[in-house]
Amino acid sequence: MKKTEEMENTNELIEAVKSKKTFVEIGINEQLVKAVTELGYTHATEIQERSIPVLISGTKDFIGLAQTGTGKTAAFGLPLLQLIKTADKFPQALVVCPTRELCMQIVNELNLFKKHIPGLQVLAVYGGTSIGLQIRDLKRGIQIIVATPGRLIDLIERKAINLEQIEYVVLDEADEMLNMGFQEDIEFILKNTPNRESIWLFSATMPTEIRKVSKRYMKEPVEVTIGKVNATNKSIDHQYYVTSAQYRYETLKRIIDFNPGIYGIIFTRTKADAQDVAARLTREGYDIDAIHGDLTQQQRDRVMGQFRDKTLQLLIATDVAARGIDVKGITHVINYELPDDVEVYTHRSGRTGRAGSQGICISIVHARESYRLRQIENINKSTFHKLDIPSGKDVCRKQFFHVMDKLMSTDVSHGDYETYVPMLAEKFADMTKEEILKRVAALEFNRFLSYYENAADLNVRAAERSNGRREPMQQQDRNRDRGRNEFQDRGDSRGDRGGDRGGRSQSRGAAGTTRLFVNLGTKDGFYKASFLQYILDMSELKKEALGKIDMRDMNSWIEIESGSAKKMITAIDGKNYKGRRIRMNDADSGGPKGFSNNNEG
Repeated sequence: MKKTEEMENTNELIEAVKSKKTFVEIGINEQLVKAVTELGYTHATEIQERSIPVLISGTKDFIGLAQTGTGKTAAFGLPLLQLIKTADKFPQALVVCPTRELCMQIVNELNLFKKHIPGLQVLAVYGGTSIGLQIRDLKRGIQIIVATPGRLIDLIERKAINLEQIEYVVLDEADEMLNMGFQEDIEFILKNTPNRESIWLFSATMPTEIRKVSKRYMKEPVEVTIGKVNATNKSIDHQYYVTSAQYRYETLKRIIDFNPGIYGIIFTRTKADAQDVAARLTREGYDIDAIHGDLTQQQRDRVMGQFRDKTLQLLIATDVAARGIDVKGITHVINYELPDDVEVYTHRSGRTGRAGSQGICISIVHARESYRLRQIENINKSTFHKLDIPSGKDVCRKQFFHVMDKLMSTDVSHGDYETYVPMLAEKFADMTKEEILKRVAALEFNRFLSYYENAADLNVRAAERSNGRREPMQQQDRNRDRGRNEFQDRGDSRGDRGGDRGGRSQSRGAAGTTRLFVNLGTKDGFYKASFLQYILDMSELKKEALGKIDMRDMNSWIEIESGSAKKMITAIDGKNYKGRRIRMNDADSGGPKGFSNNNEG
C-alpha cells in the first residue's frame, strides 16, 4: 500500500512539472532566459506563469496575491527588465518595498537576472546610509530604482529625484508596508508618478487598506490569487503549546532543547522582551542574538550576517525589526506571544517553509488565548496542532539520540586518525566498549541530564483550568467577546490618519479617548511604525490602547484610551530624545501650545 502511494505521489509530481511552462513559453526574451537558466531555473512558478504574460504588456494594472517564497521577485522583476529601454538614461521603473533588507534582496536578484543586458542600471535607495552617495549614484543614469518609502520621500522633497518619467510602479509586500503605517507615504509616492503606465501590486494578504489603495489609484486591475487570500503556506506545520504565563520562558527553552537541529526566528511583541529573552538564553549558553528598533544599522547588519552564516542558531526579533528578512533554510518560527493581527501571523510563519521546503511555526499560548487560534484558523484556512510540552525525559531522550547521530555521522576520512588509534587503544585498554560510550555521551550530555533531572510538567491541563469541569459556555462567550476585535482590521491605527501630508489635524478624540500632543515628528527620524514602537516601549502600554496617530514634521498627535493617557504622559513628558527635551500634554486642554508646529511645541 505504501509503495503504491509513493508511486502515485511521484506520478503527481511528474505531471505537475510537465504542466509548468518554461520562461520562453510565457514570453521572456532570450537574454533573460539565459540568465535564469544559468541560475538553475527552467520552469516558471505559478505566480510567475500567471503574472508575467500580463505584465510584459506594460499597460495593465495588476494585483498579485501569493505567499512569500513563491517567486514574486522574478514575477515582476523579469517583465520590468524586459520593458526597460536601456538607451534612456533616466528612471523608468520604481519598486517600493518596506525594508532595507528586502530592498537589497530585490536589487541583488535583479542584478542576477540582467546579467546579459548591457547598459541597464538598478539602484537601491534606503535609509541608514549616506543620502549624499545615493544622490550621486542617481545621476549615473539609473533606469530602475528600488526604494523604501521614507528615503524615497526624502529624496523627492529634496528634489534630488524626478519620478515624472516613471512608467511602472511596483508595490512589493504591500500589506507589510501598510502594517508599518506607510499608507500616506505610498499615496504620496503614487501622486508623484503622474505619467505611469501601470501599477503592479504584490502582497501575501489582502487587508481592506490595500483594496482602498487599489480602487483609488488602479484602473480595472488584473487580479491573480495563488492559493487562498490570507491563507498560510501549506508547507508549514502550525503547532501550539499551552502553558501558564509564568512558564512561558521555560516552555520556550524546552522547545529549543527538544529540537536540537533548530535554525529559527523567535518573535516577541516588544524590544524589551527581545532583549530580555536573548540575554537569558545567551547566559545559558545558546547561540542567539536579537534585532530590534534600538540597534544601529551597523549592529543590525552584524547580527543578520552572523545569523545567515549560521554562527547564530536562533534570532529573536520584533515584528517591526524583522520586516523584509529573507533567510534560506529556516526550520522553525516561534511565536513567544501571539501577534495582534492575522496578517502579522501570516508574515511571521512565512519566514519558514519557503521554496517548497517544510517548516514549523510554533506558538506558545495560555489557555485563554485559544479563541485567537481559532480566529487565525478560520481566516487563514490553516489547522493548528496542539502538542504537549515535552517532559524533561523527552528532552533528554531527544538530545541523546541527536548526540549519537552526530557521532555516527562524523567524517573521519580526512586527517591521519589511524596514527592515533594505537594510542587511544592503549589509553582505554582497561575500559569496556560500553564504558567508553557512556563517557562519550556524558561529555555532551551531562548538562541536560542535570538540568532536566527533576523538571516540572509545564503543560496546563484541563483539570487545572476548571477543577475537573469544562469551562462554562458563558465564560467562553465572554472570552471570545473580549478578544473578538483583536484580529480585525485596524484601519484607525494603520490607515488614513488625518488628511494629506502637511495638513493639520483638528479633530477631537473619539468617545472614551484623549488626544495627546508630543513635540516629536518625522524630522526626528521617525516613521509611523518606529514612532509607535518608541512610545509603546517608553510607556509600556499595549498597542490596543492607541487609536489614530497623526504625524507631522515637528509634532504628532496621538489618540489614546483616556484611562491610559496619564501613564503615557508621565512616562514620556520631560524625557530627552537625541538631546532634545520631549514635551507631551493633553492636546485638547493644553491650550494653544498643544497645536504649535515648531520644535519647542
